[in-house]
Amino acid sequence: MCAPKFVVSFARGWLLVACVLLLCGDSARGDEFEEVFRWKLLDFNVSQPNDASKPSDGVHFPDASGEDTVEAIPAAALNESFAPYHNLPMGVTHHKGRLFVTVPRRRTGIPSTLNVIVLDQVAEGEKSPKLVAYPDALTNELRKSYEPDLRRLVSVYRTRVDRCDRMWFVDTGYLEYPGHRRQVQRPTLWIIDLLQDRKVRQFEIPASIVAEGHGMASVTVDSTSDDCEAAYAYIPDLAFYGLYVYGFRENRMWKFRHEFLSFDPRMTGFSVAGVRFRWNDGIFSLTIGPQEPESDDGRTVYFHAMASTSEYRTSTHVLQNETLASAGGYDHLFTYVGDRGIKTQCTIHQYDPHTGVLFYSEVNRNAIGCWNSAQRFEPENHGIVQLDNKDFIYPSDMTLDSDGDLWVMTNGLPRWLYATLNPNDYNFRIWRQKPAKAIAGTICAPGA
Repeated sequence: MCAPKFVVSFARGWLLVACVLLLCGDSARGDEFEEVFRWKLLDFNVSQPNDASKPSDGVHFPDASGEDTVEAIPAAALNESFAPYHNLPMGVTHHKGRLFVTVPRRRTGIPSTLNVIVLDQVAEGEKSPKLVAYPDALTNELRKSYEPDLRRLVSVYRTRVDRCDRMWFVDTGYLEYPGHRRQVQRPTLWIIDLLQDRKVRQFEIPASIVAEGHGMASVTVDSTSDDCEAAYAYIPDLAFYGLYVYGFRENRMWKFRHEFLSFDPRMTGFSVAGVRFRWNDGIFSLTIGPQEPESDDGRTVYFHAMASTSEYRTSTHVLQNETLASAGGYDHLFTYVGDRGIKTQCTIHQYDPHTGVLFYSEVNRNAIGCWNSAQRFEPENHGIVQLDNKDFIYPSDMTLDSDGDLWVMTNGLPRWLYATLNPNDYNFRIWRQKPAKAIAGTICAPGA
């Protein structure tokens, strides 16, 4: 996701730059990530044969069943017929044999924004499976005149699963069609029980929190205790530079403002696969780190803006305090950690509790970077565990599943936005690796 203003040019010497990056990166890298799936363009199983998306019966949410009786002509007369090139996958999450893949509505002709691949139903040797709408096609279908309908999904960027087998995500409620951008309905936080494929809760984000939803491109779920009712969602807003916190037990949301949530004006320039552009994306990703010293249950929360190479931190105790958020005076509780180094702007980062390593999806370098949290946060203590300027273009998402595996989506987003994807090449890929294998032999390995 990016801000609407940009400057684009083609870098004549991008191949030379790619070679320099390869030489300048950490030469000692762990095992390469495994390519699980790849697509030239996405395809969908629109017929959805019986329970293709899950093992139990009935995929409809209780409040999303029934026929759509709206027959009005679309207000803008837009063509919503399936347009393969318009479908760009953004997020990937694995949970107990199912991959959830998101396709935000940044163009017309997208059948479903939330999709699933059931791994044991993919034919052996099949590397480009069709996506199936989750939980069903109706929930993913836009109304014909784009009327608001909170039973339906408009646009989802990324999903996350907590330790209680619940999937969390924000439906931005926003169509990002060029020339036809519109807020169809209020942005909404969804929580789904994946063991039963039933909606647990839906929270409409109030206008007092944010006016529009297009900046909410990710969510981090804090369910570190055994009490599923005590979970929190941390939602960064890259467009309005805010941090929103939702308490499950409280069923309320509050927001934080801080200068660290904005972008670094020195770091708005990007160069990916021969395309140069400028984005001013603010806070993009949060990840929950280790337990804080002198705290029984508080944990460090790392965060960063995308248009930045700096990392910051605060505490779960801070974010979960609604009174503090309302009263203000918390500026000193958001602190600077350090700088990752040149060209390390990144989308999502993930902390692995077993290795103590923070992994970064570095878009300028088409790489996954790493930092061992036992070391000082300095550029020389950051390594690279995956770097590929041919097949690993623009890592847009990275998640850690309950098996301890890292999953990564790469999608070539800048080419799709500002140049052209070659439909005869493989443009989208899903990757997997064990964190311990990824860091083996690198500066991020324990004792390195």
